Amino acid sequence: MKTTITSLALLLATCFSASAFSHHSFVSQYDPNQESVMTGRVVGVRWVNPHAFFDLMIENEEGIEERWSFELGSPNTLIRYGWYRDTLQEGDVVTVDGYLARSGANLANAKIVTLADGTVVQAGSSYELERQQ
Repeated sequence: MKTTITSLALLLATCFSASAFSHHSFVSQYDPNQESVMTGRVVGVRWVNPHAFFDLMIENEEGIEERWSFELGSPNTLIRYGWYRDTLQEGDVVTVDGYLARSGANLANAKIVTLADGTVVQAGSSYELERQQ
């Protein structure tokens, strides 16, 4: 019995510590003081937990296309904001207002997305959700 309780305790500790490390702090990855608005063509969508992502091809200042990745909220949060799995389609041209990655990578945390039809939707930014609490 003692072995069963010890095994169960170890299993629970492992599960909780793994989930704690799998999620990141917003400010460790993104800079809330570096907000940017970008427009580009959707080239990929990943509707996954804990955060959905989409990729855009965006023309830089030199006229060269660069691939950017945008982090969204969780699929569950996005559904509450009116998103569906097919809200973004490859080829759609959208505008994203978001926070740039601290690393300088072509990565941002999306705050607001203006869809191809002009609809404006919240992106479930973890920074915006933290500020509301």
